[in-house]
Formats: sequence, structure tokens, C-alpha cells
Amino acid sequence: MTLDFPILTGNHIRLEPLSHLHAEALTAASSGDSELYHWSAVPTGREAVQRYIDAALVLREAGSAFAFAHVRLSDGAILGSTRFFDIERWAWPTGHARHGRRDPDVCEIGYTWLAPSAIRTAANTEAKLLMLTHAFEVWNVLRVCLHTDARNLRSQAAIVRIGGKFEGVLRAHRMAADFTPRDSYRYSIVAAEWPAAKQKLKTLLDRRPA
Repeated sequence: MTLDFPILTGNHIRLEPLSHLHAEALTAASSGDSELYHWSAVPTGREAVQRYIDAALVLREAGSAFAFAHVRLSDGAILGSTRFFDIERWAWPTGHARHGRRDPDVCEIGYTWLAPSAIRTAANTEAKLLMLTHAFEVWNVLRVCLHTDARNLRSQAAIVRIGGKFEGVLRAHRMAADFTPRDSYRYSIVAAEWPAAKQKLKTLLDRRPA
């Protein structure tokens, strides 16, 4: 089932549906030193970016994922990409309050990468705030998952900082950015935890440079 997505706009960035119109700018965004995102798969070069967008659009059409481009409001620069994926709708029985829902019941946020110039700015924090707000307050999801490479200590700390609860380690869970089978640390935020997580995100955002 294909979902309709609005453009998500904050004070610093706008998240707009990823398309081939973003290819050139995304190629430029991924061309710098991406060492700070060593454990994330970042498409480098125009052909890789085209394939990345093609694959994202296939998943969007299938209704299982939706990718965004990060756009900085101050100058319109494309900073990177992020997405909702593993979008699930549960088979609620007839008569249940959630039966027949068009919106997802659970999802994951990930595939996030940014240009080096946008790292440690408000871009990622506000993107998470916008996406989690949409997931919990528009879709009314029950849970949002986040996974990160077991070696990515910085990402693990960042997820905990915004309220993600550690659930465990998934062994050989996904192919890593270095093309090895990676162990993933699994975190989640459930609906009851969202108000506290939202406040944490807002506090962090206030401390981030634009």
C-alpha cells in the first residue's frame, strides 16, 4: 500500500520526498570526507546515487519504505538523506480499534547520512524530531525501531541520548558498509515513551548550531 507523505518542515531543515531531481546535489553532498559516517552506506558518485534513488523509489512504490532528502532552509542546500523503512501493518482482527488502518503500526528510521559539513549541526536532530513526530502523532505507530552497527559507538550513544531503549544484539543482521555481515544493536521507542523522547530531542535541538 503506497503512503502519501507530506513535506516535513522544521526551523532548520525540510525533509522532502527523495527523487531524481536530488541526484546532482546528493552526489555533491556525498563527495567529501565521510569518515564520521564510516559505518553508514553512503552512495559516492553520480551512478551510485542514481542507483540509490532508483532502489528507494522501488521500495516506496511497494509501500515498505519512504526516503527523504535533507534540505537546509537557509540556503536550499541538499545535505543528505534518511528514510522510514520496514513499514509494517499488522493483521488486526475485525472489530479491533486498529482494524483496517491505512497507516503503519510500526516502522524503522535509518539509512541516514549527511554531508560532512552538516554533521553535528541541527540537521540530524531536527530530522529525527520531524520523523518521530510524524510516526507517533500522525500515523499513531506503536513502536519505532533504530538499528546501528555494533562497532558504531557514536551512533549508539546518539540513539540513547534521544530516548532509544536498547533491546539487544542481532547477529549477522545486515550487510555492513564495509561489505561484511554486521552485528546490529537494536533500539526502540514505543508510544508511551514518545513524550519524554520528544522533550529530549527538543532540548538537544536547542543546543545544536544551525
